[in-house]
Amino acid sequence: MKIAVYSRVFKVQDQACIQELFDVLYQEKIEVVVLLDYLSQIKSFIKINSDIPTFSDHIDLIKLQPDILLSVGGDGTMLGATTYVRDSGIPILGLNLGRLGFLASLESKHLRQSISQLRKGIYTIDERTLLQLESNMPLFDGITFALNDCTILKRDTSSMVRINTYINGSFLNSYWADGLIISTPTGSTGYSLSCGGPIIFPDSGNFVITPVAPHNLNVRPIVISDNSVISFEVEGRAETFLLTLDSRFESITSQHQLAVRKCDFCIKTVTLNDNGFMQTIREKLDWGKDARN
Repeated sequence: MKIAVYSRVFKVQDQACIQELFDVLYQEKIEVVVLLDYLSQIKSFIKINSDIPTFSDHIDLIKLQPDILLSVGGDGTMLGATTYVRDSGIPILGLNLGRLGFLASLESKHLRQSISQLRKGIYTIDERTLLQLESNMPLFDGITFALNDCTILKRDTSSMVRINTYINGSFLNSYWADGLIISTPTGSTGYSLSCGGPIIFPDSGNFVITPVAPHNLNVRPIVISDNSVISFEVEGRAETFLLTLDSRFESITSQHQLAVRKCDFCIKTVTLNDNGFMQTIREKLDWGKDARN
């Protein structure tokens, strides 16, 4: 079995956990490859094989053909991992060293047991829908998909923006708001949730349109089929606006013509035993717990 280790930033407080990770991987006789930039950050702190194979981009990663990519960090790190995996079909498992961890569901306290399960093949693979952004001008260096959400937000001014929104060419609404979130089911537990959007099961086949601080209080989040094409016209007093795909962002103007649809490929994620979506939301949102006791 071969596992690729991906992370963005090494923090000294995570040293013990990272050392345990590599120790367990070697003890389980799992072949390891590491993101080159991350290896350069940890080599002074972690005892690791000096000639370990590395990858620098998605092409290198695909050539190495790992069975699983292990994302070490939080949910944001896992979102970054998707830009390396892309349409390769390599499953991603998130080791949570962050805070909440809806996506990165593997907790460090279960690390040894979980790596053993991986080696034994005791896991399932889930598919997560992606958003695909289309624009009349080049954006995001051609990496125009998102696992969580696409957002259009005001920038450099306190004034609201007006986002004229269409579904399959038919006019839906003019959103007067600080912004608009178009979320996948995976992203429904992220920014959309904090703005009042619903929690959507990963395999529900929907998108969620959630306004950010709308001017009219009767404008609520809506759920639509992920077979829909959602297009936008952005207006406002400012010259530029902020457009995001997951944790990546670009500046846009009212001259940009934008649309969002379901991506042609999915991201595969690894789910270990008894660690499915329902357990995750119960634990992360403290459902069923009596705070009085």
